[in-house]
Amino acid sequence: MSEHFKTVGRPEKKVDGLALVRGKPVYTPDYDAPDALVVKLLRSPHAHAQIKSIDTGQAEAIHDVVGVFTFKDIDRIPFTRAGQGYPEPSPYDTYLLDSKVRYVGDVVAVVAAKNEKAAREAMKNIKVEYEILDPVFDMREASNEGAPVIHDEDDCSGVFDKSRNIAAHFVMDIGDVEKTLENCDFVLRKTYHVDTQLHAALEPHNALTYFDSVGRLIVVSSTQVPFHCRRILSHILKKPIADIRVIKPRIGGGFGGKQSIIVEPYAALVTIKTGMPARIVYGREEVSMGTNIRHEMSFDVAVGATKDGKIRAISLQGISNTGAYGEHCLTTFMVAGSKTLPLYNKVDAVHFGGDIVYTNLPPAGAYRGYGAPQGLFPLDCAIDELAHEMKMDPLKLKEMNSIREGETSPIFEIMGEGREGVPQIMRSCKLQECIDLGKKAIDWDSKRGKKTKNGTKVRGVGCALAMQGSGIPKIDMGAATIKMNEDGSFNLLVGATDLGTGSDTILGQIAAEVLTVPLDKIVVYSSDTDLTPFDVGAYASSTTYVSGNAVRLAAEKVKEKVLDLAAEYLERDRSELTLESGVIRGKDGSSVSLSELCTMHMYTFNQQQISESASYVGEESPPPFAASFAEVEVDTDTGKITLINYVSYADCGLALNPIQAMGQLEGASMQGIGWALYEDIIYAKNGRMLTNDFFTYKVPSRMDYGKLTCGLVDSYEPTGPFGAKSIGEIGIDTPIPAIANAIFDATGIRLRHAPFKSERVLFEILSMEV
Repeated sequence: MSEHFKTVGRPEKKVDGLALVRGKPVYTPDYDAPDALVVKLLRSPHAHAQIKSIDTGQAEAIHDVVGVFTFKDIDRIPFTRAGQGYPEPSPYDTYLLDSKVRYVGDVVAVVAAKNEKAAREAMKNIKVEYEILDPVFDMREASNEGAPVIHDEDDCSGVFDKSRNIAAHFVMDIGDVEKTLENCDFVLRKTYHVDTQLHAALEPHNALTYFDSVGRLIVVSSTQVPFHCRRILSHILKKPIADIRVIKPRIGGGFGGKQSIIVEPYAALVTIKTGMPARIVYGREEVSMGTNIRHEMSFDVAVGATKDGKIRAISLQGISNTGAYGEHCLTTFMVAGSKTLPLYNKVDAVHFGGDIVYTNLPPAGAYRGYGAPQGLFPLDCAIDELAHEMKMDPLKLKEMNSIREGETSPIFEIMGEGREGVPQIMRSCKLQECIDLGKKAIDWDSKRGKKTKNGTKVRGVGCALAMQGSGIPKIDMGAATIKMNEDGSFNLLVGATDLGTGSDTILGQIAAEVLTVPLDKIVVYSSDTDLTPFDVGAYASSTTYVSGNAVRLAAEKVKEKVLDLAAEYLERDRSELTLESGVIRGKDGSSVSLSELCTMHMYTFNQQQISESASYVGEESPPPFAASFAEVEVDTDTGKITLINYVSYADCGLALNPIQAMGQLEGASMQGIGWALYEDIIYAKNGRMLTNDFFTYKVPSRMDYGKLTCGLVDSYEPTGPFGAKSIGEIGIDTPIPAIANAIFDATGIRLRHAPFKSERVLFEILSMEV
């Protein structure tokens, strides 16, 4: 399809690319504020404790310390840090500062000083007396009778059952699963567990706050959600939204970790209390344990099928660990079902349900994939296990039961994110093409089941299929404004947030395609709550589909206006005119360039600003699809797992910028590979995170795995801008199940707890030998 377009579908260079590679000041810490106070946070050394007393006198007496603030100095206002659609489906269980701490790293006091040295010295001199409370770290014990109650305060709201530490609960049934399983020829019941993961973005969380010349609070932040940030700050600080401006510069990685409002309130508090600019920059240890991590989840899965390979029933009963606070708790859990179960839409009965519980561990939150990887691991691997019991090719079993173009699933309508979903039919689904290409690239037929050996090393292959979504239907809204300049260029103003994904470039390409001008004629400005129209922000794989459609609509309105004005100026019938390559032409040969037309309308003829705005809310969320394959080599002497080859093909509709789309698929795949094999969070007995830096938390480099092959299939989504759907998240869904299935194919060992540590493999090998 790309051959029909001039700008979209082309590998255009990123509009911010040169500035980034030249080291230009584009990030939040590059904003100059020489007199900004340094903000540091004193954190709790205890996982669960009540603050009996806190003395800040000695700290405040230190030279260059401007202020120390505790829960005594601010109003107690419950809120959620989750940057998601309002009203949020997350509980209001968080306080900027509280007299109770709920995990090691919870904030106790805010220090503001003129320099780093004074701030650190002040933290050492704050005297805190704690009453130590019993903690609970295991999510399976959190809701037991007699377990410590983490949120016993009266003023939090939206919690499902505070007395049992259940932040949220969800259940969904279609048909009678147990009765259907009784009538199946093959039934498999297993438990799968996936541990948490750090975002590990290179840029730490940071923000700068100050008052402008008229006393408005300006917040410069590396946030994924500027408009949600403004709204939440207004609630916490009791300031009108009109008095707050949030500016998002370039972001050095987010992956969902900057979808919560974490650092901005503390800097804003200092500015309000002191009247001075304030800057907060987290250290790596703070980013790891003081922001968000991925939700740990465990699922009891049951799958039943008939002899001919028809999967008739699926059940996923789970538990999710939201940590000390409940931001994104319900929605991530629901996505574990809503973005996985519709993939196998031919079942007669399906169950999904479980509890999301509090523990005294760092709070979990949004993370690329947003629950879908945690749900796909048990679902895909259980079907894989079932296929082996049936003596059937697991790829064939998945292939014959998966959704196809023109089909639907009742789950789409029943399960959304924190609410009911919407019915939808697959208008574009090239999953079969993804399967065929991946199967050929990995050489599936000749390698599966062969257990190729080389000394103590043995190889195997595995596969996994996935789907995701493109925004949250009837919730996510994006808007765009386009105004024309007298040289024929256009300013594109979007609230959408580019967090390194290249969305500014993509949105510029969409506008350029509609207006028939080169991309360099589109000047993109994004993510400023004063100057750009509203957008929910960068999450839920929404930007290309939701914000992109808003840009398309705005550009089409500008195009129509330009043609109307040209018809009046040229004195020709509107139907006789066309816009091509920046020139309006009539059938009789008359013409006027965009530059000429705009100049005249600004200065001499029918003077006006040529500009238009448009908004878009998705009525559905067309899923991208992926088929991924892994080839692993396992050393039976040590249990070491080496990823030899990883192949992933995705259907993302028309790739508006193929290089950037490939970058998203490759990057997400690498992140999933790291989660499967290398990244592991370890806690001390008191709940303190031990793996809180890049020396102890092992993020893989390109040297740590073998060949990576990613590809995009030709597809066209009719509801998307120029046929596009999302690509940002789906790549992270498949590595864990694909690698787990490959390990089984190589060794006969079924690992149901991710990440897959070599010692777990070795233990299983030794158990088999015994």
